[in-house]
Amino acid sequence: QACNDHGALLIFDEIPTGLGKTGKMFACEHDDVVPDILVLGKALGGGILPIAAVLAKSELDVAGEFAFGHYTHEKNPVTAKAALTTIEIIEQEGLVENAAELGKYMLEQLNLLKAKHSTIGDVRGRGLLVGVELVLNQEEKTPANDLAEDVLYRCLSKGLSFKLTMGNVMTLTPPLIIKKAQIDLSLEIIDQSLSEAENAL
Repeated sequence: QACNDHGALLIFDEIPTGLGKTGKMFACEHDDVVPDILVLGKALGGGILPIAAVLAKSELDVAGEFAFGHYTHEKNPVTAKAALTTIEIIEQEGLVENAAELGKYMLEQLNLLKAKHSTIGDVRGRGLLVGVELVLNQEEKTPANDLAEDVLYRCLSKGLSFKLTMGNVMTLTPPLIIKKAQIDLSLEIIDQSLSEAENAL
């Protein structure tokens, strides 16, 4: 509404969230919002080929009827086919639904871990895009950056890789094709690594 009131375009960057990661094809669908422009990338190439896309309302006419020249990385039919095939596979194999179902399960299980570990201050997410905030204690929620780094490396040594955001938020973004058993194994590694790191404090 604010964009409409001020004549501004609503642009969503769905590079990290689009193509099913949040349990919807696009994250903006959770809030019933249709942006003027939507940006996609990375996942569009199936994790193999580099491609990005800018989707816009037709009335914006963002693609002029002229050539931009001849650049090394433009108009690649193999990459375009990979992007189309990626979308087809996501739809045909029900990967958006898989992300919604297993994401819900993962949040439920992480909240059980929160009840067990006083160093988990918050668990949040949509679909397979999940954050686990590590704190010194749940009451004050002081960020536990050192603990988070310790947990990160303990998990990595056990075969689980993720990144930290803001220094203390474990960012868990498994692939759309993940299975329940793999989530269970990941959560076991997190649980064990948290216990080890807490005992080392």
